[in-house]
Amino acid sequence: MTATTTAGWGADSEVGRLRTVVLHRPGAELRRLTPRNNDRLLFDGIPWVGRAQEEHDAFAQALRDRDVEVLYLTDLLTETFASSDARRDAIADVLRSRHLGDTLRDYLADALADASPAELTEALTAGIRNDEVRGGHGLVTSLLAPDDFLVDPLPNLLFTRDSSVWVRDRVAVTSLAMPARSRETQLTELIYALHPRFAGAERIHGWQNEYVEGGDVLLLAPGVIAVGVGERSTPAGVERLARQAFHGGLAHTVLAVPIAQERATMHLDTVCTMVDVDKVVMYPNVADTLRAHAVTLAEPVGDRSESELVLRVAPAAPFLEAAAAAMGIERLHRIDTGLDPVTAEREQWDDGNNTLALAPRVAVAYERNDETNARLEEAGIEVVRIAGSELGSGRGGPRCMSCPVLRDPLA
Repeated sequence: MTATTTAGWGADSEVGRLRTVVLHRPGAELRRLTPRNNDRLLFDGIPWVGRAQEEHDAFAQALRDRDVEVLYLTDLLTETFASSDARRDAIADVLRSRHLGDTLRDYLADALADASPAELTEALTAGIRNDEVRGGHGLVTSLLAPDDFLVDPLPNLLFTRDSSVWVRDRVAVTSLAMPARSRETQLTELIYALHPRFAGAERIHGWQNEYVEGGDVLLLAPGVIAVGVGERSTPAGVERLARQAFHGGLAHTVLAVPIAQERATMHLDTVCTMVDVDKVVMYPNVADTLRAHAVTLAEPVGDRSESELVLRVAPAAPFLEAAAAAMGIERLHRIDTGLDPVTAEREQWDDGNNTLALAPRVAVAYERNDETNARLEEAGIEVVRIAGSELGSGRGGPRCMSCPVLRDPLA
């Protein structure tokens, strides 16, 4: 048995059989979205929350039906808040906001300290409105509208993949670039640091480091990591993650993959995802132009510290070719979304290639993407279809909505 399986957490690929996953069931935070704040909070519309919950429950049940253990992020967070250290750190993080002022900050410090673990979880995820406080009244509360938020809700918690990703037996707590999401990784890091389930888990990266998001990180094969560089993850973030991966013996090659800095291609996993050990589903409108720089160690690690490692950055090469070479396979097969450029664009926007592999050749996908799902099945991939009409309003599919905690190893 590898360290991955004996520890109860870890993954060395995108397609090893999925055993445990972290999800977030839509809740009160989605009910806080309005036409005034949805753009700032990164949603393209106002979801029908009841239907989104039904769709998410069906998604979770589809995973359980395949013997996947489902953990809910807010349950983990509430259990973590049994720790006084976790409560103290979470409250301190939220009170750092420059929008509060001393009077309100002092009041919230006492009010949140008196909250139960469940109440604290609710306040920090669903947010706190001006008309919900019973004290701390002063200049700030007087000048804000009653329904203005003192603590913003976190509707993007739905996308648990972004705030952490497991690389073998270590968890990379990421750093999210958009201000509306910065607190997500602070809460995620508390879970991995202080929840009993993850006692002894070694963490890399961290929310205070350079920007890199989990949706940009693909574990193409044991030892091979692809990281998108675009709207959310920066070159500096990829360099930091690569150094940590090399220093920890977690990878021998990191592929830095530039992607368009657009809403439709915000992460690498909106362009392609793995559905088998040698197959990806991919957006054809960018497939022929997508390129990658292979990053490797110029010299062995030896006694060098992480910052002293010398990295070799290869010239850009076609992504599929660079990936296959790093993976040690003859070819990485491409399955296109859609049958023509217009259909491909529509289904890419609807997360047609944001699939979650449950095992080699088994993937969860939104049912609405008929053409892409048909192509997957023609290629020998079993498609587990789920509804996503409301879940997709935040621009994320099954992969975005799931953080694999444990997969069977491929090597």
